[in-house]
Amino acid sequence: MNLRPILTLLLASAAIVSATIALAQDKGSVDPKPLPPLANPNDPKLGAKELFGRKILPAAMPTRVVGFYAHGCIAGAQALPINGETWQVMRLSRNRNWAHPDMVALLERLSAKVHKDAGWPGILVGDMSQPRGGPMFTGHASHQVGLDADIWLTPMPNRQLSRNEREEMSAVMMVRPDRLDIDPAVWTPNHLTVIRDAAQEPSVQRIFVNAAIKKALCREAKGDRSWLSKIRPMYGHDYHFHVRIKCPAGATECENQPPPSEEEGCNASDLAYWFQDSIIHPKPEPEPSTPPHAMTMAALPAACRQVLAAPDAKP
Repeated sequence: MNLRPILTLLLASAAIVSATIALAQDKGSVDPKPLPPLANPNDPKLGAKELFGRKILPAAMPTRVVGFYAHGCIAGAQALPINGETWQVMRLSRNRNWAHPDMVALLERLSAKVHKDAGWPGILVGDMSQPRGGPMFTGHASHQVGLDADIWLTPMPNRQLSRNEREEMSAVMMVRPDRLDIDPAVWTPNHLTVIRDAAQEPSVQRIFVNAAIKKALCREAKGDRSWLSKIRPMYGHDYHFHVRIKCPAGATECENQPPPSEEEGCNASDLAYWFQDSIIHPKPEPEPSTPPHAMTMAALPAACRQVLAAPDAKP
């Protein structure tokens, strides 16, 4: 696979300038600048994101998932090609289209299924993981072990997007302004089909969506509704849904999340928390007197040091 289109983008972009949450609609950079070298990369107080965020290629090691979704790394990650017959990768400047080969295969397979079942030309893929996983500068606490991926709730256009469009095009907001339900002007039955296709993949453990989207899925799903148990409300996710797969077979260093309950999660009591006014319209948090400490290498599994120190895989 030709990785040169990815390498030419370098790392760093508008997405890693601030510590704010990078949502699906946040713009990337068409002219990313390289990050400056670290004055003391061995400083034990240095945030691990500073180290993992500077790696532009995966570790030249066998595929290895280490740790938990929000606390780990990955060796031997594979890149999802930025163009496929039924998918395109967005926000290329973030260099986050890396994952375990099982996730790459799932996205390729799912995109073809969505094309057939929902009539979409294909899917737009947002953040997956960094080349070696680990903490990111912005946007996610999870996505650290190559088993998470964001899929836009905007169909792929029936053409190849330009570099500028991939960085600046916004996903479509699916939630009504009052935050209590989906926006009927943009939500369609095909959105349900796309999410259902993802949830019915055996390797998928959870799918995170905005609570209003979960509410709509509960209301509109017909026939077999068992897949709804995998759909979990989560803050944000108004513009995309987040797919998480199980630890791959034989990945003994990978920490699985407990399996979700078999309940649909569609009762009013299941969703009540998410529609409280304090959750829909949260008050601004006061500025902390001291900034929170970033996760350091000491906080990650010890094997992540080996992953970080390994030579680059060949492009």
